[in-house]
Amino acid sequence: MRIDHQLVEQWIKPNSKVLDLGCGDGALLHHLQSSMGVFGYGIELDENKMNEAIGKGLNIIEQDLNDGLASFADNSFDTVVMARALQAVQNPDTLLLDMLRVGKEVIVTFPNFAYWQNRLHLGVKGMMPKSEALPYEWYNTPNIHLSTFKDFEALCRKHDIRILNHVAGTDSELGKNSFAQKLMNRFPNLMADVAIYRVTKK
Repeated sequence: MRIDHQLVEQWIKPNSKVLDLGCGDGALLHHLQSSMGVFGYGIELDENKMNEAIGKGLNIIEQDLNDGLASFADNSFDTVVMARALQAVQNPDTLLLDMLRVGKEVIVTFPNFAYWQNRLHLGVKGMMPKSEALPYEWYNTPNIHLSTFKDFEALCRKHDIRILNHVAGTDSELGKNSFAQKLMNRFPNLMADVAIYRVTKK
């Protein structure tokens, strides 16, 4: 299981109501339902992924997240999750505020563009970086609003969003030893390629 999915599981209460945005094939939502008894909905636009999720017995809504969450009432979910999809929407700040309207808590994860390997790749090669967290070429990437730990925290300050937890993560096997984990915890914006946040309204 991906590192961000593991943390999502730790932060979600059993038998709670969860909305999973950009749920893909429904792997996370299916795991939460089967292991923790959550009641959830997933939102996905890709037809193939949506069919996979439905095949797992999940409640999936076909919707473009760029259209917002107007069909959901205020505080209708305990947690809204968006794993590595916030950077792919047109207006991530607007969607984040809508997520906080719909959910009592929000968990977002995204690739950290300030990761040292990305900086080195860009500085030495002069080309857009690729990594485990950013596997695409510049011309076919879905990621249109790349950001960093510092960028996201600045956005939270601007909109009075309270950060409950944040964790520095990695998809790299080399970064999963104890020494690397200590470095990521000490210097998350430099050493982690995945940012994981749990936030709520102030």
